[in-house]
Amino acid sequence: MPRYQRAHVPGGTFFFTVAIAVRADDLLVREIDRLRCAYRSVGERYPFETLAICILPDHLHAMWSLPEGDADFSSRWSLIKAGFSRGLTSPMARSARQLSKREKGLWQRRYWEHVIRDERDYERHLDYIHFNPVKHRLVSRVCDWPHSSFHQYVARGELPQDWGGDTQDIAGAFGE
Repeated sequence: MPRYQRAHVPGGTFFFTVAIAVRADDLLVREIDRLRCAYRSVGERYPFETLAICILPDHLHAMWSLPEGDADFSSRWSLIKAGFSRGLTSPMARSARQLSKREKGLWQRRYWEHVIRDERDYERHLDYIHFNPVKHRLVSRVCDWPHSSFHQYVARGELPQDWGGDTQDIAGAFGE
């Protein structure tokens, strides 16, 4: 089996999708304070800039910029996942491999990363992150999802409060 190789771009900007193993669970929003604490703790020890983030019930999307000369986002995610998982009980039986690696089985082993190539790519992924709760039908308006950096963009005047519109308005425009 081929060995997966992660992107290595020191000081790069990256988009991530990280998911829990049981995609029907609401663990990430139910334990949002635990996730925030693990995330903040890792960021203090191994700095990175969160350009955008959205926490959904079973996965999250984030865009990070790493410090110049640093390409190690993998260790950061590993520490965030471990810090979040510590103290939680896993609802699933663990395999011998998971036991040997002290994995709880709460997270999917792999995650998606993408190197942001240019300003257009950045904007496209920023929009994707902020619109994701609407896409998953968790809310009808982007501004109604509380676990998103969207609110910081609004506070800084970079996006209007009604950015993304209302899915009921969009559905009406298409006769749905």
